[in-house]
Amino acid sequence: MLRGALAGLALGLVAAWAWSRGFDPRAWLWQTHYKERVLNAAELSRYTGGVESPGLYLAVLGKVFDVQRGHKHYGPGGAYSFFAGKDASRAFATGDFTETGLVADIVGLSPSEMLAIQNWLSFYSKNYVLVGKVAGRFYDEDGSPTPLLQQAQALIEEGLRLQAQEKEKKQRFPPCNAEWHSASGSRVWCSKESGGIRRDWAGVPRKMYEPGSRGSHCVCVRTDGPPSEQSPSHQPRNRGDLDDPRLQEYEGCHPLANWCALKD
Repeated sequence: MLRGALAGLALGLVAAWAWSRGFDPRAWLWQTHYKERVLNAAELSRYTGGVESPGLYLAVLGKVFDVQRGHKHYGPGGAYSFFAGKDASRAFATGDFTETGLVADIVGLSPSEMLAIQNWLSFYSKNYVLVGKVAGRFYDEDGSPTPLLQQAQALIEEGLRLQAQEKEKKQRFPPCNAEWHSASGSRVWCSKESGGIRRDWAGVPRKMYEPGSRGSHCVCVRTDGPPSEQSPSHQPRNRGDLDDPRLQEYEGCHPLANWCALKD
């Protein structure tokens, strides 16, 4: 009996140690011993963490998570209690936490908004226990993906592509540093870390006009070496990206100065 008690104590200490380091043994137990559940919306609505509730669940893109370990956030009275017992995927992108916004409907969301939802799905997958799926927009009663989920995944892939494209653009044309003083007005300048992009060149400030955009924004432009994109109709020039057609010099500033005082 003593040996059994000591073994049980040791097991409990190991479990406590594992939990303190972010490992939730319930996740392993569920994946090992339980078949994935498929709840309907009415069943999910019971899991709000209240006294009579069987637990505390929320869903993102149809995947249901046990968020009991975050009860102070998601349980009754918590700052995010409005997520409990439902799939409120749309709100994770829009920030609309009203009754009309806390819904699973993702129709009309952009790729970047869908990517925001995917980021939250990754967060819950990493930090909470996946207990199953909710039948509805994203999964049918058998737990199989619906056409809407496939559309959602396509939008997420497009969001990832656009994100990578934007990252590449910022590497090529990092944003300028900027400041404003009541006495001297506005000033923009470039450094080897401007825009939060570390590089081995500082560049010079230029106005960047994006297709379809009404205004411009300041970017730093490399001034030497071959251009980032070679044009088949022109010979390579040692001017970096200065000849990009989307760029325009700031009036009244030296074209090769790394700063410029803007005229209001």
